[in-house]
Amino acid sequence: MTRYLLSRLMGMLVVMSIVAVLVFMLTRAASGDPVAVLLGDQATAEDIVRVQREYGLDKPLAVQFGYWLRELSQGNLGQSIFLQRPVTQALWERAEPTALLALLSVFIATAIGVPCGIVSAAFRGRWIDQLFTGFAMLGASIPSFWFGLVLMQIFAVSLGWFPVSGYGDPGATLMERIHYLVLPSVVLGVLNSALIIRFTRASMLDVLGEDYVRTARAKGLSENVVVLKHALRNALVPIVTVIGLTIALMIGGAVVTETVFGLPGVGNLVVSAVLRRDYPVIQGALLVVAMIYVVINFLTDLLYRVVDPRVNY
Repeated sequence: MTRYLLSRLMGMLVVMSIVAVLVFMLTRAASGDPVAVLLGDQATAEDIVRVQREYGLDKPLAVQFGYWLRELSQGNLGQSIFLQRPVTQALWERAEPTALLALLSVFIATAIGVPCGIVSAAFRGRWIDQLFTGFAMLGASIPSFWFGLVLMQIFAVSLGWFPVSGYGDPGATLMERIHYLVLPSVVLGVLNSALIIRFTRASMLDVLGEDYVRTARAKGLSENVVVLKHALRNALVPIVTVIGLTIALMIGGAVVTETVFGLPGVGNLVVSAVLRRDYPVIQGALLVVAMIYVVINFLTDLLYRVVDPRVNY
């Protein structure tokens, strides 16, 4: 177990090192000068050179990368060019909407995907299986921005049950925040449940064909006991994997949904940073999202032993 943990930690360090290099190079490869955007059309060439020197953007790329790595080693993601404050602070201020949105969305996706996948596998080939399979295909095909606009028109504009956009006043309570997050959470939850349905169904179908399942049925056990106790417990590893991937996708892929519903989350911050060419914010946000992906995959692997004691690391 210790060797496994050490090897995984070393692998995580290698992955994050590669991500750091790619993030730095891709942000610098984008066209546009952040200083020119910051100073506006009235800035002179001397002003642009002065500010570039102030932020170290006049240095060679290798030197800039070295400065960034030095800041990262000290736990500092850099200073935002436009916001004029540390990137860590800017991300922390936007973390709450994104984290709550991801948690609510994963809860909805799991609550829909796992039961539908189990029922679909238990009634393979019947009309309910076709219904849930069609729903999964439809959910995987619908664009999130279109689905969000439809829900907004029906439940926010026409019925007035939920706010159209935003995240509430600065002093809003947690329940008020959640009220603003219901529609975007439903958008992400319903669409991402499609993947969970398909994986759950496939995993359950593999297990339901095993000999021990046929033996349990031959003993006269009820179908509910066979499916939920014997089959589901042995099909949990792939299901846990896809749920872990869904959590990571929620955090890193909520940019469009946050933009549609006007949520002041990390996704909205990244979109603004890309438009402004705010290199430190783009680099810091992408690096944090990549770290979340890596950590969630690591925790998911550790969870395998909990759901299936036969797993040997």
